[in-house]
Amino acid sequence: MEWVGFRSAVRLAPSAFLASAAGAADLLTLILPLQILATSDPEVSNAVSAWQSLGGTNGPTGIEAHTQRTWDDCTCEVAATQLQTGADQHNMARLLASLAPNSGVWLNALPSAALGLNLDDNSLRVAVGLRLGLPLVMPHTCVCGATADKFGYHGLVCRRSAGRHLRHNVVNETILRAFQSASIPAVREPPGLSRTDSKRPDGATLVPWSRGRCLLWDATTPDTLAPSHLPKSAQSAGSAATTAEGIKIGKYAVAHEFVPVAIETLGAWGVKGLSFIAELGKRITAVNGDKRSTAFLKQRLALAVQRGNAAAVLGTIPPPNDSD
Repeated sequence: MEWVGFRSAVRLAPSAFLASAAGAADLLTLILPLQILATSDPEVSNAVSAWQSLGGTNGPTGIEAHTQRTWDDCTCEVAATQLQTGADQHNMARLLASLAPNSGVWLNALPSAALGLNLDDNSLRVAVGLRLGLPLVMPHTCVCGATADKFGYHGLVCRRSAGRHLRHNVVNETILRAFQSASIPAVREPPGLSRTDSKRPDGATLVPWSRGRCLLWDATTPDTLAPSHLPKSAQSAGSAATTAEGIKIGKYAVAHEFVPVAIETLGAWGVKGLSFIAELGKRITAVNGDKRSTAFLKQRLALAVQRGNAAAVLGTIPPPNDSD
């Protein structure tokens, strides 16, 4: 369950104890007599042994030894390496995506319906299952006629699954509401842009965003595990999002500021989209004074992707026949 965000107490306890012991060492030298200080604490030795059994090697020293995360990072890196050893392409891509920055921001969201930060039971089950690579459905024939396996990966790319459009719309509505929170007028799918194929970006600001130019954005959610992305996703986290950003930039090379917002199905973000969301969050903070605005915005977008994933996976199941 550590890959979901719930840490194992057994694995975390040695790091927590050693950090506390190091942090209290200076105070103990002022309180305890010398004869006691000259005797080593067996509990510290036991904790060091337990920490080393989890993969720890050279323990941190000085002020760094006071921080639990410094001790814990060593064992986490070992655990990540062990999981990746011998993993196939699907599992390697999944593990790398889970390690990508901000891929797990939805795990930190308080389940508040008022803030749009809650997941229903089915969405939570699918989100956790995709992150851990667990079976989600019985193997069945998708509504498109293809075979959907027990992991539900087919639904993430199936063009006939209802969740694809839901995911796209919810992500764009979240971005639009964020502009409104920053007091920046914006609209969805603005007409009148110079395009030969009649396609429009997902949205645009009605006032200048940067360098005196309005901003266009276009959101996309490439599937980390899609056959076209899998070879690169198994080597580098976020490669599908990076590819999608490049494609979007090539489509909308117009005389405006343009940013692609690419968030992979397994949570990895594109660099350009992440930078844009961080700037938009700052502008919301300038209006409402809440320094958590950027974090809340990232969480809402990540949860929108997870809801869409759940709808996509469950949308492959055909409706029951009347005879059933």
